Amino acid sequence: MDDKTFYAASADAVVAIHTAYVGFVVLGQLLIMIGLICRWRWVRNPWFRLAHLLCIGLVAAEAAGGVTCPLTNWERDLRGLAGQTVNDSSIGWFFNGILFFNWPREYFTWIHIGFGALVLGTFLIGPPRFRRRKPAAPEKTPSPATVDPVPTDASRMRVEEKTGLRV
Repeated sequence: MDDKTFYAASADAVVAIHTAYVGFVVLGQLLIMIGLICRWRWVRNPWFRLAHLLCIGLVAAEAAGGVTCPLTNWERDLRGLAGQTVNDSSIGWFFNGILFFNWPREYFTWIHIGFGALVLGTFLIGPPRFRRRKPAAPEKTPSPATVDPVPTDASRMRVEEKTGLRV
């Protein structure tokens, strides 16, 4: 495999990972909102929810700071090294068609920040549930119903047999 083919394949892999990242954030939020309404327990999983919040928090922070996504920069650099544009790769064209629209950059900034606020609001309204450790089960003690308050003849005989004492 020559260098240009390697760089082109790497750019395609980066844009596929970028699309999966966005899919996790967008579809994850949709499933969280549906799951909270339908009372699905798994949408309150703290690892899932914290990862989801962290992913969109990173994107919203980049947008607020005017930083271009590192995955976008990486893909562009790899395509430049491959000597191609996005339109030269069917994979790149497909995934970039999902990720990017021909809108002004300010729109994306506000979409990312607004979506981050939506995820944070959902996180606060329907927070994740951390499992609590169950306390150890207490030792079993005989219930009062099983202990004879007044010894009967049969119970006296058992006590006498076991202890050798007269009751």
